[in-house]
Amino acid sequence: MTTAPGQGASPASLIRYAWLSIAAAIATIALKGLAWWLTGSVGLLSDAIESFVNLAGALMALWMLTLAALPADDDHAHGHGKAEYFSSAFEGFLILLAAVGIAYTAIDRLLHPRPLEAIGVGILVSVLASAINFVTARILLKVGTEQGSITLEADAHHLMTDVWTSVGVILAVGLVWVSGWLWLDPAIALLVAANIVWTGWRLMQRSAAGLMDVSLPVEALAQIESILAGYRQQGLEFHALRTRQAGRRSFITLHVLVPGQWTVQQGHDWAERIETEIRAALPQAHVTTHLEPLEDPVSMVDQGLDRAPH
Repeated sequence: MTTAPGQGASPASLIRYAWLSIAAAIATIALKGLAWWLTGSVGLLSDAIESFVNLAGALMALWMLTLAALPADDDHAHGHGKAEYFSSAFEGFLILLAAVGIAYTAIDRLLHPRPLEAIGVGILVSVLASAINFVTARILLKVGTEQGSITLEADAHHLMTDVWTSVGVILAVGLVWVSGWLWLDPAIALLVAANIVWTGWRLMQRSAAGLMDVSLPVEALAQIESILAGYRQQGLEFHALRTRQAGRRSFITLHVLVPGQWTVQQGHDWAERIETEIRAALPQAHVTTHLEPLEDPVSMVDQGLDRAPH
């Protein structure tokens, strides 16, 4: 028997946050591009390039959130939630490409130094762009965490990385302005490239884990085990607990062992209570239970993924 996922914000309602990310990316591209044009700083150029990555990632997020919002159908009985992993993987890939471009530009500037211009105005414009990214990232992270959307979380973490990158670039450009050390500008750009490589790699790793049906986090498993422990004290047993994450939704299956003399109705009622309690603890969970008699030895041969011969 199964229970449906808990109620929360619908997948479709998250799409407006992808539009927020798109608007923020367009605004920061314009502002950071202006800062680079005013100063000629390769550090500010690297910051502007990363904003193009933000825009591409936000557009991909919009597409995948739209796809993930589609209801289950005959060809996708478990829904379309895994579409979100494609978004975060794509964004991670774009980040890696941006890092290559930034590093190439920075190395060229190290070999061919050039003085910066209009640094004060450029820094002010870049600070404004960073403020936009910071506010947007906080909103996306809050909603993504509350609603279990890996797409919004990935976008938020990327934007926060962009904010800290911008802080480093702004400080470097300021130091160049004060000290006249032109090498600081491309050196910071190289550090920016290294930093976003790490961010991109983590996003791609997390997406791969989701596509490979990774189990729920340790905290969620502990919640499930705590619930089951209470029922064990009442004489029930459990095995074959399996979990997986698919975007905002989680899927939980387990075998419930009850006294063999119970009626089907009794077993069903207890299974329903267990499912309801798990779903209350994990609101986006789809829970499936399978009833078995405690006394039957056959009940113990199917604890693995593939049923053991008997």
